[in-house]
Formats: sequence, C-alpha cells, structure tokens
Amino acid sequence: MDIAFYVLAGILAGILAGSIIVLISQTKLKNTKTAIDKEKEKIFGEAHRETERIKKEALLEAKDVVYQAKAEVDKEIRERRSELNHLDKRLRQKEESLDKKYEQIEKREQELTKREKDYSIKERIIGEKETTYDKLIKDQTELLEKTSGLSSQDARDELFRKIEEESRFEAAKLAKRIEDEAREHTEKKVKEIIGSAIQRYASDYVTDATVSSVSLPNDEMKGRIIGREGRNIRALEAATGVDLIVDDTPETVTLSAFDPVRREIARLSLERLITDGRIHPTRIEEVVEKVKKEVDSYIREEGEKAVFDFGLSGIHPDLIKLIGRLRYRSSYGQNVLQHSREVAYLAGLMAGEMRIDVKLAKRAGILHDIGKAVDHEIEGSHQEIGANIARKLGENHKVINAILVHHGEGEPTTVEAALVAAADALSAARPGVRKESIENYLKRLEKLEQMAMSFRGVEKCYAIQAGREIRIIVKPEDVSDETSSLISRDLAKKIESEMTYPGQIKVTVIRESRYVEYAK
Repeated sequence: MDIAFYVLAGILAGILAGSIIVLISQTKLKNTKTAIDKEKEKIFGEAHRETERIKKEALLEAKDVVYQAKAEVDKEIRERRSELNHLDKRLRQKEESLDKKYEQIEKREQELTKREKDYSIKERIIGEKETTYDKLIKDQTELLEKTSGLSSQDARDELFRKIEEESRFEAAKLAKRIEDEAREHTEKKVKEIIGSAIQRYASDYVTDATVSSVSLPNDEMKGRIIGREGRNIRALEAATGVDLIVDDTPETVTLSAFDPVRREIARLSLERLITDGRIHPTRIEEVVEKVKKEVDSYIREEGEKAVFDFGLSGIHPDLIKLIGRLRYRSSYGQNVLQHSREVAYLAGLMAGEMRIDVKLAKRAGILHDIGKAVDHEIEGSHQEIGANIARKLGENHKVINAILVHHGEGEPTTVEAALVAAADALSAARPGVRKESIENYLKRLEKLEQMAMSFRGVEKCYAIQAGREIRIIVKPEDVSDETSSLISRDLAKKIESEMTYPGQIKVTVIRESRYVEYAK
C-alpha cells in the first residue's frame, strides 16, 4: 500500500514538474517571439531608411552625370558650329577665287582668239613675202650659175671640199700639238716614277753561280764514292737523277744535271755522306730521301716567305712551291728568286707612285718568271709556260697577261703589266747585275748599233733598255714599208747568228714622214 502510494505520488510529482516546465517554456517562447518581432521591426525600419538614403544619393549622382553629359554635348555642339562656320567661310573664299579665275580665263580666251586672228593675217602676209623671196632667190641663183658656169650643187660641193681641207689641216695641227704635249709630259712623269723607284730600292747584287762540284777531303774519298764495281756511284745517280763525274781533278767531284733542285739534293746528300763516312747503297738511299724532304720543306718555306714579305694572299700552294723552286734557278748568273722579288718591289713602288693597284703589281712581279721553275721540263718560252701554269691554277687574268707580255711579246692589257715589264728590264738588264763586265756590256751595245747601221737606208739607231731593244729610224724616201719589214727580220737573224746575249733583243724599225709649215 505504501509502495503504491509512493509510486503514485512520484508520478503525480513528475507530471506536475513537467507541467511547470512546459508552462515556463511557453512563457519564455512567447517572450522570445515578442523580442524577435521587435528586432525585426527595428531591422526593417533601418533597412527602409538606408534604402531611402541610397535612393537619394543615386538620384543625386544621376543628376550630376546628366548635367556633365549635357555640358559636354553643348561644348561639342559649339565646337562643331565653329568648325562649320570656318568651313563655310573658306568655301565662300574659294568660290570667290574661282569666280575671279574664271573671269581671267574668259579674258585670256578673248585675247587668244584675237591673237589667232592676227596671226592668221600675219601668216598670210609672210607666205606672200616668202613666195616673192623664193622667186627673187631663184632668179639670183640662175644669174649666178650663168655668170660662174657652175651649178648650185657643184658650188656647194666645192665649198664643202675647201672647208673640209681647212678643217683637216687645223685638226692635224691640233692633234700634233696635243700629242707632243702629252708625250713630253708622259716622258717626264715616267722618268720621275722610275727614278724614284730606283732610288727607293737599295739592293746588293751578288752574282750567283750554279754549284756543280763538291770538294773532297782527299782523293781516297773518290774510291769510296765509286764503291766496289761502281755500285755506290750508280746508287747515288739513280737516287738523285744527277750524273757524277769523277775525273783527275784533285779532291773534286763534278755534278751534272739540268734540274737545279736535283743538283742541290745531290750536292747536299754527297756532302753528308762524306761527313758521315758511311757510303753504301742503303745508306745513300736513306740520306737522299731525308735530303729530299728537307729541300722540299725549304722550297715551300722560301715561297711562303716571299709571299708573306709582300703581303700577298690567295696564291695557290703549288704556285708558292714554284716560287720557292726559283731559289735554285739562275739566269746568266742572277738568282731568279732574288730577281723576282726585286721586280715585285720595283713594280709595287711604281704602282704606288701612279696610284694604281699596288697588290696586283707585286703579285704579277713575284710570278712573272714562274715559268723558269719548270722550263727545263716543259717545251716553250718561260712566259708561255708561266702563263699556262697560272691560268691552270686559277690566277687572275691580269696577272696572266703580265706574265705573258713582260718581254714585249704582246700588248699589255693593264698598266700593272707594263710596270712589271719595266721593272723586269730595270732588274735584269742593268750593267753589273748579271755576270757581264761593263766593257763587254758596252761592246755589245756598240756592236748592236753597228749591225743596225750596216743596212742601207738606216738614218739613226738607238740601243735601249740596256741592249734588250734596238730602235732603227730609216729614211722614208729611201725605204718603203715593205723594206722596213725586211730590215727588222734580217737584222734579227743577223743578231741571232753573230752575237751572244742574255734573254732576247727586240728589233723595232720606224719609218715616218713629217710635213712642217710655218704661218707667218
């Protein structure tokens, strides 16, 4: 009973407590809802007021924008109106100018029309006068023809003939005067240039002789060079291509060969074998091969040195090697490489004085005798050989021309080619340069002139270019052009058969007629 009572009391207490809680919750909820409604009304009021404020501000900004746009439009309208007024003013001015020009054109047209009428009248009058004049001229011409006995065409031809004769005479005098002045000026300038070049080049000449013998320490060395049954000398001749002559000359062996390079290889090889003392075929071949390589290297170095000294470039390596080979080539005792270097230097000096291509003159000078490096191997003159080699190796056509004509066999196409020929004559033909005494040199010149004077009709003769050319002046009344040709050919044959001379001699026969008159 007590338990049930307590349980019932607990349930009632729980229900009561729940009811109180629910009542309290409803009361709080109601208060909260009231507060929310008040807050909501407050927020809505503030939002309404803010909206009104933004709306007013936007309205004010819109009014400002409209005002500014209106002001800009008004300004643009004013500017356009001003521009239109300016254009209208210019158009009115142009219209007025065109009206004035139109009035002037109308006046000009009226004047031209009036002048055209006047010209027609004058032209008619002139035509009538020309007809009258033509009739008078015809009458006068017929009267002159009857008086002179010549037609008008014959008289015109006679007048033209006289005028032509007088003009030719005056032209001949003018041409002669110009030619004399040019010759005088040219000769003077040429002498100055050549003299300056000679003065600026100072070179010591040493006469080079071809070495054809080797000295031995004693005569017993001859037997060792010959070897048992001649095997050593045969091996040396086979390896070098040079003939060894062992004769009764004490302590000397003579070397004989047309090729100067081979002769030099043989000389060096034999000297080394003599110094070494070991002379047998195997050793001979070893020494000769070693000397060949050294000589080839030396030849190349000599060619490169010559090219470098003159500042030249683009020369084919084979040409450089041929330049070096000239070191072992001599012409009448003069070393050809030294001669070529001097020609290049002199030609360069003269080209500098004349303000033309100095490099081209030096290039042609150093290569002008390149044919002498192989002229003992190829048939033909060294000029033709050198020109063919230069052409084959792609050398400049101007250089080829200089090589081909440096002895006067042809016409030079450039000034540089003529300078190379002059430099070659200066270097090779001066007394003392080659192995020839001054007495023999003078005797050769004297004999050359005597041979020229021995022909009938020769008035004067001059040996020039140190005896490399003889110029003969014949009497025009005694010698014809055909006879002059015969004299040059006969004299050349006579020189070839009776004289000994270096290089070649050019024979030139000059026949001219001069007619001189003096106007007093």
